[in-house]
Formats: sequence, structure tokens, C-alpha cells
Amino acid sequence: GEGATSQGDFHEALNWATREEAPVLFFVQDNKYAISVPVEDQTAGGTPYKLTAGYEGLKSARVDGTDFFRVHAVAKSAVRHLREGGGPVCIVADVVRLLPHSSSDDHTKYRAPEELEKDRQIDPIARMEMRLVEAGLLSESDIEAMHEDVQDTVDEAAEWAAQQPDPAPDSAEEHVFFEGDDEIPYSDDGALPDDDSEPMVMVDGVNHALREEMTRNERILVYGEDVAGEKGGVFTATKDLTAEFGKGRCFNSPLAEASIIGTAVGLAAAGYRPVVEIQFADYIWPAMQQLRNQVAPFRYRSKGRWSCPMVMRVPCGGYIHGGLCHSQNVESIFGHTPGLKLALPSTAADAKGLLKTSIRMEDPVMFLEHKALYRNAAARTPNPGEDYLLPFGEARAAREGADLTVVTYGLMVHKAVEVAKQIEKEDGADVEVIDLRTIVPFDAETVLASVRKTNRALVLYEDHEFIGFGAEIAAQIGDKAFEHLDAPIRRCAGAFTPIPFADPLEKAVLPQNDDVLESCREVLAF
Repeated sequence: GEGATSQGDFHEALNWATREEAPVLFFVQDNKYAISVPVEDQTAGGTPYKLTAGYEGLKSARVDGTDFFRVHAVAKSAVRHLREGGGPVCIVADVVRLLPHSSSDDHTKYRAPEELEKDRQIDPIARMEMRLVEAGLLSESDIEAMHEDVQDTVDEAAEWAAQQPDPAPDSAEEHVFFEGDDEIPYSDDGALPDDDSEPMVMVDGVNHALREEMTRNERILVYGEDVAGEKGGVFTATKDLTAEFGKGRCFNSPLAEASIIGTAVGLAAAGYRPVVEIQFADYIWPAMQQLRNQVAPFRYRSKGRWSCPMVMRVPCGGYIHGGLCHSQNVESIFGHTPGLKLALPSTAADAKGLLKTSIRMEDPVMFLEHKALYRNAAARTPNPGEDYLLPFGEARAAREGADLTVVTYGLMVHKAVEVAKQIEKEDGADVEVIDLRTIVPFDAETVLASVRKTNRALVLYEDHEFIGFGAEIAAQIGDKAFEHLDAPIRRCAGAFTPIPFADPLEKAVLPQNDDVLESCREVLAF
């Protein structure tokens, strides 16, 4: 509809298709109203047709959409143009809206009777009937019989639908995620090589995972902003992939997150395995409509018939003096999105093993990579090899202990381990650190087993304490392990502010080792 052409996604799609010379037909039905907003209040120039003029390589046409024969001729020409490799086409059809937008809309409140009558005079069905009668192809009685036949068909379908039983209530939670056997050969969790090879940093773990999976499966495509060529991504995670696999499999996209994600949906549905990079988590918000309404519920809304297995690599987190637009944490928002799986690894080996699994999974995955861990010495591990695949939903004990459980993930795992060692040295207490590895699915059983052993729990996370994912962890501990607690559940997390740029301010709003130490001691002392 012409109303939706005001959306940025429409223009991103035109630009993408034109840039790629893709055989895409865009068909805009312009009925002059976006519910009640007239096109002159909505669109510069009064028609979307004029908006398409600036896209070089895009062939556009405007047609009377109430004239079947004219539309057929224009559409036939457009399809021929596409099949001959001429690039995309946009057809804007001027049509009429004879009824209100919906059953709850009364269009007589904003449309004049004269306008409605004028539209009825060019009802496309009536025009078609008249042309067929004038051409001697149908008689008036033929048309009347067709009307009756259509009415009978609709009535029968409506009656059949009304007689069908309501769906079973327990089916409401089916097809949120893939429900079959994923057939992924997972590795032994402790299968890291014990050798003298140089440790691998996390960003190289990501790079190795991409290279190995692209070698294994030629349907994998890697794209995003600055990922191709010599640049290889702003963090070098995609370094050398274009040289090795070609521009057709590792390529740059426009700076347009909605179409990066949107095209991945289509590619995944068509059998490809797209792995797209959103340069910073802070940049992902233009793609929110695609993520929430297209990617995540793709399987659910089709009752399991459709799927879009894809990976969105998203660098996140603070502690790098990135300021409010290069430091955001997004796991609480996207963890609250049914149909989307989330990983947030803390080590190079976990990043590699979880990313390889993400690429092979049948569900869309948001793969969160903490920027401060990319080259962090604490996150280095040996390279576990090409067959290292880790399952989602299996947390690990980054440090075993008996007196307090710290539940955390990502960069905070290393802060927790550092503080645990300090507490053991200075206080003699034994702190266990649970690294979740994945946010969705959440391994509640490992967390609860640890809390039942230590009888105390601290939830540590970098994101805002208020409505952060740690609040869900704390709630589940409270619901399912309350009788085992010897102290209140405590949270240590970020302040409810944007992330400031200045070093002392960033330190003030993000959890520091001293904050973690103080929180641990408070729980232990209760």
C-alpha cells in the first residue's frame, strides 16, 4: 500500500534491489488512504511513483489499477524485463478503496459521499464485467451466474470454517522453535586440545568458525557493513574471507540494518545460511521491526512450515570508552523475543564452538560478542579444532566453589573469577562461578543445582540492573530454590543510564571488580 512506502524499509529495499540489479517486482497499490491519512498528507509529490525516480537502474511505471487489461499489459512487460536481466521494476497502481480499512473503521467520517460515489463508478470488477459484455465474451446472465457461484463458494467455506473445532490450548506454545532432532555432532565439553600452540583470542575464534563452516557448506553467506575485502570487519572478525571464498559469499551491504536482516530472512527461507554482522549492537534498532515481526515468529506464524535459520553476529558491551552509541547491551530485549535464540560467550573456544553450532541450527540466532573480550588475554584458549561444537542451553562452571554461586555471562565471567580468587585469598570463602554461555535457552538446572549446593546466589550482569536479564535469573532462583537459600538473592549490575564516554563516568555506571567484591561479601556475611 502507498502508506507503507513512507517506511524506511521500503526505500532500503529499493536501494538494495537496484544496487544488486535483482529481478524483483515491487507492486504498490495506491488507494490514496493509509487508513484515514490521505496520500497528499503522507507522500511528497502525492504519489509513490515520483519517489522511485531517484533510483538509477529501477524501472518504474504508473498504471490505472482499476483497468485489468492495462495492468496485465504493464505487469507482463515488467516480468519480461526482469527475466531478461534488466533489473528491478516498481509498478504503482492507482486503485480505489470501496470499503473501510477494517471492520472497526468508518470511512464516512473522513471521506466525502461524492468521493465514495466516484470510486464506486470505477469499481474494477464492474469495469471488467462491462468490458467482457461489450466484447461479447460474456452475457449479463453469465455474470449473474458467476456472482451466485462465488457467493455459494464463500458461504460454503465460511460454514466449513465455523464448524471446525477450536485449536487445542496446549498447541499455543508449539513451533516457537525447531522441535526436531538438530543432528549436530556436539563435542565433549572438555575437548579442548592440550598442546603448546599459541592461544587463540576470541575474535580469531569467530573468524575460524566462519572459515570452517563456509568451507563445509557453500550455502553459507557472510555479509554486513565493512565485512568484505581487506578490511574484514571493524574488529577483523571476517578477515580474509572474501579472498578465500569470493565476493559472492562474503560481501559488503549498504549501511542499512533493516535490509541486512530482512534480506537474510529471504535468503534463509530459500535455503541459504546467512551469517550477517551488525557492526555494533547499538546500530541494530532500525532492524527491530524485521527482528520482532519477521525473523523471530517466522516458524510460529506458519505452524512450523517455514523457517529462517540465520545468524546475526552482534558486537556488544561497554568498558571500551565507546560512549552511548558503541557500548549497549541488548540481551534483555532480545531474550524477550520468542523464536530467537541468544548466545553470549566468554572465551575464544566457546565463541568458536557456539558460533559453529549457531550456523548449523534450524532457528535464528543472535550471537552476541562482547567487544572487550575480542583480544582480552583472559578469554584466550587453545584452538579446539574443526569439530568443536557446543550445545545451546548448557552452562559451565567457570570456577567451582561451595559457599556462594555467582551466575553471570560474557565479560562478567572474568570479573567474577578474579573476585572469587581474591575472596578465597583474603576471606577464605569458596565462590562458584556459573557461566551461562547462552541466554536463550537458559540453563536453569545448572544454576539451581549450584545454588542448592552453596545456598547463596549473586547474579552479575553488565546491563542495567532494572529489568535486566539478571532479574529473570533471580526470579527463577527465588521461585525454584527458595528453601535452599541462606541469604537474599543479590544482583550486581549496571546503573540505569546510557553509557557515558568519560572514563570515570563509564566506571561509575558499569560493574567494577570492587562492586562485585562488595556484593559477594554482603551475601556471604548475611
